[in-house]
Amino acid sequence: MKTPYLKEFPNKDGFFGKFGGAFVPEVIAKQMKEINEAYNLIAQNAEFINELRKIRKDFQGRPTPLYFAKNLTKKYNGAGIYLKREDLNHTGAHKLNHCMGEALLAKFMGKKKLIAETGAGQHGVALATAAAYFGMECEIHMGEVDIKKEHPNVTRMRILGAKVVPVSFGAKTLKEAVDSAFEAYLSDPINSFYAIGSVVGPHPFPKIVRDFQHIVGIEAKEQFITMTGEMPDMVVACVGGGSNAMGIFSAFIEDSYVDLVGIEPLGRSNINNVKLGEHAASLSYGSEGQMHGFNSIMLKDNKGEPASVHSVASGLDYPSVGPEHAYLHSIGRTKVDVINDKEAIEAFFTLSKMEGIIPAIESSHALAYALKVAPDLKGKKILVNLSGRGDKDIDFVVENYGYGD
Repeated sequence: MKTPYLKEFPNKDGFFGKFGGAFVPEVIAKQMKEINEAYNLIAQNAEFINELRKIRKDFQGRPTPLYFAKNLTKKYNGAGIYLKREDLNHTGAHKLNHCMGEALLAKFMGKKKLIAETGAGQHGVALATAAAYFGMECEIHMGEVDIKKEHPNVTRMRILGAKVVPVSFGAKTLKEAVDSAFEAYLSDPINSFYAIGSVVGPHPFPKIVRDFQHIVGIEAKEQFITMTGEMPDMVVACVGGGSNAMGIFSAFIEDSYVDLVGIEPLGRSNINNVKLGEHAASLSYGSEGQMHGFNSIMLKDNKGEPASVHSVASGLDYPSVGPEHAYLHSIGRTKVDVINDKEAIEAFFTLSKMEGIIPAIESSHALAYALKVAPDLKGKKILVNLSGRGDKDIDFVVENYGYGD
């Protein structure tokens, strides 16, 4: 019998084909090896699994619902549009799924402090929540640009007891926040645990985060069949690093008749005039390269270094992508398309005004694509991973775009 995909990938060295691995200094390699060994041990532990299930049910409020967007479906008069409501997960996004798991793993390893980067702030809020739940210290590194842009989430992190470290070098966004958090982790890897916020970084984190996010796909698949009697024709999710997309895609990878579509941020560009530095569409316009300890597809400047990137969505503002996404795209299992800032904001207001759901700008990219293709897919069904809610974005949106009137 064929080995199930999730059992086969990544391999023992953390590779998905040629993507992935752990390209890190010796001191970090040692810590990654210990984390991998601890994860492999705890993942087989019935007590750990039962505790995580209890947390998901009683604390996070899982399962999150599947919602048929009847008003949007009627308006666009094509494919049925369904939303996996990760915006209703506690803290307002999918991020808590892996943060509670990572914190539980850190506790098992005897760590005292959780360290992480954040872009939109959702990972930071989720990790601060997990730290409070488990009684651990928490330090979140965040670019100054994103601190200003996502101020509500900064406030939430501080209320939850986290120390927020402003990052003031470079572009002052997500890539620099990762650099800063790694440096802080290196200062005390024995007592601290770097809880990576997406399916990126050195092995074993792309696997760990995917496994903890797999619950999204498991729920969505079962709920969709229960609600409609069949599978979706297309599953759509936004892709920055790619944790929400990998979570929902993971349950459908072996169902070859289901299209899996990752939506990258085209930023200030448009499809006929794409400029480096104006977008963050790594899979669409990047090439193979290494950064932050893993090999994947990345956007590079003329020196071969990670390029400057832009997206209206802070959580998508990253010059690379998870190695598993690079692999699945390379073998043709997933498709990739792009949505720019303007289209994402339009979708943000459309969902808000037509369904009474204010989405995160990140999720709005996936929704915008679904709305774009729905009219031509009459009789089909599209499942969109609504990965987060837009509470964090409303001040920024109103200041820059008004009320969408």
